Amino acid sequence: MSIEPVVLLAGGLGTRLREGTESRPKPMLEIGGRPILWHIMKYFAHFGHTEFIICAGYKSEVIADFLLNYRTYNEDFTVTLGTNDPILFEDKVNNENWKVTLAHTGDSSVGTGGRILNVKHLVGDRRFICTYGDGLADIDLEKLKKSHNESGLIATLSAIHPVSRYGILDLTQTNKVASFQEKPRAEGWVNGGFFIFEPQIFKHLTPKCILEREPLMQLANSGQLNAFLHDGFWQSMDTFREYELLNQLWESANPPWKIW
Repeated sequence: MSIEPVVLLAGGLGTRLREGTESRPKPMLEIGGRPILWHIMKYFAHFGHTEFIICAGYKSEVIADFLLNYRTYNEDFTVTLGTNDPILFEDKVNNENWKVTLAHTGDSSVGTGGRILNVKHLVGDRRFICTYGDGLADIDLEKLKKSHNESGLIATLSAIHPVSRYGILDLTQTNKVASFQEKPRAEGWVNGGFFIFEPQIFKHLTPKCILEREPLMQLANSGQLNAFLHDGFWQSMDTFREYELLNQLWESANPPWKIW
């Protein structure tokens, strides 16, 4: 069986991180000196998935510059001017054997579902994996694919327990604090992304649609949406505090998503 391509949603504005996204798209914010988009791609490459389709929009030229100049940003090199082959790379890093297509999928009016629809010609009739360009996890991709295969359904999403952004108070009848939990994990499950889609998903998409609304609701109502339950690490980067958290985790001895 061929290895599924990975579609990365990287076209949004990132308005809640405006401090960092005025000059670049959110997936290009750096964790440990590398864009979070790079971390996500390294995760998938660990499982053998090295074909990427990036659904770009806002500030897509920043992603294009990073891809076109990937080696110069990540390796030592020597330039000899006045020759036909002026650049000599020192090969001090492992070159990624990735095939990356940057797709200009529209402005901010295009929803996540519309962006996926706009790369249909690149995906063709293949099954594909899809995730957001601003979240990291230690999901076992082989188990995710096994869950999808066994379901026989059109779509699978990863369900996660989010961490509350606020502390939880347990109060007595006299309003004394009996206990305090700092940012506990929620009991319910929410959509954590990391999807697997059969090509039939394109029948549920329209040019302006948001994937998380009508398309997934339609699939759920028709019994065609599978959930893979993930109890491990998962963290989105929606706020500056979460951006700082991911950088702190990267600087720790063992960042949980670094499985490569």
